[in-house]
Amino acid sequence: MVQCKRIYLAAAADDGQRVLVDRLWPRGISKEAAQLDAWVAEVAPSDELRRAFHRDGDFQAFRLAYRQQLDAQPQHWQALLHSATTGTLTLLYAARDETHNNARVLAEYLEDELQRTGEPSSPVCYQGEFGID
Repeated sequence: MVQCKRIYLAAAADDGQRVLVDRLWPRGISKEAAQLDAWVAEVAPSDELRRAFHRDGDFQAFRLAYRQQLDAQPQHWQALLHSATTGTLTLLYAARDETHNNARVLAEYLEDELQRTGEPSSPVCYQGEFGID
């Protein structure tokens, strides 16, 4: 399960693994107060994309471009995907907007990947499982 939460909110028992997914450390919060399991800055949008989103405010363009960045760099998010399959993964972010931010896009992306990598559902996926070559 993947969920998102502002880093400024208190940690909760049901957070599971807490991972900061922003490129920059959030203002006004200490590392102790953050109670992180990991900080994966590499999975955050590039500085260029982040700046463009703040300048233009076009969330749909940001979402599309960020998903393309994620497609191109699976090594940055595959460990997060594994964490989501073994328990609760809480993606932490500093943005004020709780709906339009990189953590929401990343959570959606990871959920899509979890569905995509589920049990095989087409005959091509079963090839080799039942002696079909």
